[in-house]
Amino acid sequence: MSTTSVEEKGTPLPGEEKIALEQLVPDDQERQSTPTDEIEPAPEGGLRAWLVACGAASVFFCCLGFSNSFGTFTEYYLTHQLRDHTPDDVAWIGSLSAFLQFFTGMIGGPMFDRYGVKIMQPAAVIYIFAVMMLSLCKTYWQIILVQGVLMGSTMGFLQFPAMGALAHYFDKKRAAAFGVAISGSSIGGIIMPIAVSRMLNATSIGFGWTVRIIGFLMVPFMAFSIIVIKARLPPRPTAFFITGVFRDAKFMLLIASTFFAFIGMFMPIIFLPTYAVEARGMGATLAGYLPAILNAASTFGRVIPGILADKYGKMNMYAGGTIVTAVVAFCMNSTHNNAAIIAYAAIFGFTSGTIISGATVTITSCADDPRNIGTYTGMGLALGAVGVLIGPPIDGAFVAHYGSFEQVTMFSGAMCLFGGILVLFAKAATPQGIFGKS
Repeated sequence: MSTTSVEEKGTPLPGEEKIALEQLVPDDQERQSTPTDEIEPAPEGGLRAWLVACGAASVFFCCLGFSNSFGTFTEYYLTHQLRDHTPDDVAWIGSLSAFLQFFTGMIGGPMFDRYGVKIMQPAAVIYIFAVMMLSLCKTYWQIILVQGVLMGSTMGFLQFPAMGALAHYFDKKRAAAFGVAISGSSIGGIIMPIAVSRMLNATSIGFGWTVRIIGFLMVPFMAFSIIVIKARLPPRPTAFFITGVFRDAKFMLLIASTFFAFIGMFMPIIFLPTYAVEARGMGATLAGYLPAILNAASTFGRVIPGILADKYGKMNMYAGGTIVTAVVAFCMNSTHNNAAIIAYAAIFGFTSGTIISGATVTITSCADDPRNIGTYTGMGLALGAVGVLIGPPIDGAFVAHYGSFEQVTMFSGAMCLFGGILVLFAKAATPQGIFGKS
């Protein structure tokens, strides 16, 4: 009797029906539904992997690097086109931009998991366009819409696909790779504040051409990143959001820790130049270099702890870096001269460098399937980034109300400290326990 069809066989044997159905699945869909245990291990290096890391660093150079320069813009805004506004008004621009670059990752991350890196191409064009539009802004509402909303929201469709693609190539060495990639933001935070401060305070080219020059600087970096960033794994058509992660105690505690750490860490990043000029009498040009000094030290603070995290535990380094950052934040108001403020910028830059890279890497460790890392990082950092939204305006309100920086430094340090303690609780929720390597 012929056995060419299921009907002729009668009742199929166990497993035969599954085999017959699998034969009807198209090849591309079959590849996309590959079980997790059939995915090839991450290469942990190689030319293509490190090109992706360099491409991700280029994205962070243009996006988070520009955000890290907001302290220089804050000082300029308060003395020029926004001099009629309070520090907390101006802080809303930076906090909204920083918040949206993480919050829109809630969409950008899942979109990468479903559609791949092609979503980066229109985002890169829109981002450069937004920078050029910023050069034309003269009023508060124009600046907040362009620098705060348009630039901030576009970053989420660039940074999260870059991180998701990089995670395809690294597993055991992921913390080190992410440290290298995110250090691009520190390099951008070195070059851009120096360039912006020099052009605004020591030349006559004005605000418009200063911002346009920064925009032209970004173009080759964006082009390079679009060319070299490629996903290793095929897209996986799953539910857009993975709501089951909210039942994971480790994931929720890491989100909470990121929320409080973000509230605290952005105060010195944004307000250190203003503190140096208004409270300690530093010159505006030198104060404009402080974000560059902070970000230079942050480069080492992202790479070195990342390498150590792969050896001693990702959450161990994240918790330790956050707690040490809290101690340093408490000390900001104790710097009384230029040398002390410059040294403080370097120390805070190094310690705080572990927070963003540490938060990102620990959240990716919650994903069992590497094809879902974009969704995990997008959802996790989007919720944690609410702290970025509310932190700087609260800091500005402290400064405006008390007329000094003592109270705001205590608030900043307390928030970072609580964030670090929550990481320890997250460690306690892991099988290794609070004293394990996790």
